[in-house]
Amino acid sequence: MAHRTVSSEIQLDAIAWKILENLQRDARMAFAELGRKVGLSTPAVAERVRRMQDAGVITGYHASVDLAKLGVPIRVLVRLTIPGGDVQVSRSVTAIKELNEISRCHRITGAESFVIEADVVSIRHLEVLIDKLSALGATSTSTVLSSPVHRREYQAKQIEAFGKYL
Repeated sequence: MAHRTVSSEIQLDAIAWKILENLQRDARMAFAELGRKVGLSTPAVAERVRRMQDAGVITGYHASVDLAKLGVPIRVLVRLTIPGGDVQVSRSVTAIKELNEISRCHRITGAESFVIEADVVSIRHLEVLIDKLSALGATSTSTVLSSPVHRREYQAKQIEAFGKYL
């Protein structure tokens, strides 16, 4: 596998990719176990992980939760189209960040301005959320029935295969 430069600070070699692949599967893996899996000492693994964090390759660690089991069973996608320019975009982003139901917001190209992922407990809750978003612009909402690809783990061969599109 060729070395791939991600930033001026870090090279992703085969060992770095093994570290990333293992951490994507289990972010709680101890450095000692990770070192055994990739053939490095515990301090060497810790240093490599720290360098990938500093370079922004590893952006965080989290626990995945099942919102339905927490009493929030409905996920929706809301497409929001806002009129105007930068001031309206900035105002909308500020307002969107204040809505706790929103788990993700993507600014997009095309007719719409944003695609928003939100989680609600009921249709009434959804109606209230849509009313709040409608104050910003036109909305169009879809309910998520299932998510066949929930979270993808990336491997070096997948990313390198994308190179054919450059």
